[in-house]
Amino acid sequence: MLNLPHASGFWELRVYQVARRLAQDVFRMTVPFPRDEMYSLTGQIRRSSRSIGANIAEAWAKRRYEKHFLSKLTDADGEQQETQHWIEMALDCGYWTVDEGSMLRERCQEIGRMLGGMMAKSGLFCGEYRTMREATTEYFVETVASEQ
Repeated sequence: MLNLPHASGFWELRVYQVARRLAQDVFRMTVPFPRDEMYSLTGQIRRSSRSIGANIAEAWAKRRYEKHFLSKLTDADGEQQETQHWIEMALDCGYWTVDEGSMLRERCQEIGRMLGGMMAKSGLFCGEYRTMREATTEYFVETVASEQ
């Protein structure tokens, strides 16, 4: 596998570390939610916040194929946006203060910015594996005079 000077594994990526902290905070902050929210709001926000880091880890494993890498980073970004939705729901229900919601939302947005940067510079992460890209399809073919 390609050895990047800034990370030897997904666990060293700052975006992964921030995502893990977010998931831990979401877990801790949902413990006091009402029991009747256990299988709805509580479960949904815990699942989406945990999925961010899981998708980053999967993206790391799929760096051999740049399109797969980008796909998993896109999934991670989708999960952070879903987490933002559930944060809004928790605020609407009065389970968190505005300050608590803002702190979590800002963390999600930070993750989103870092993921966007990784996607924009995916070649730096995929490096030598960029040769594994699918061949481009030629849509126009010149006809040879002898074929006509």
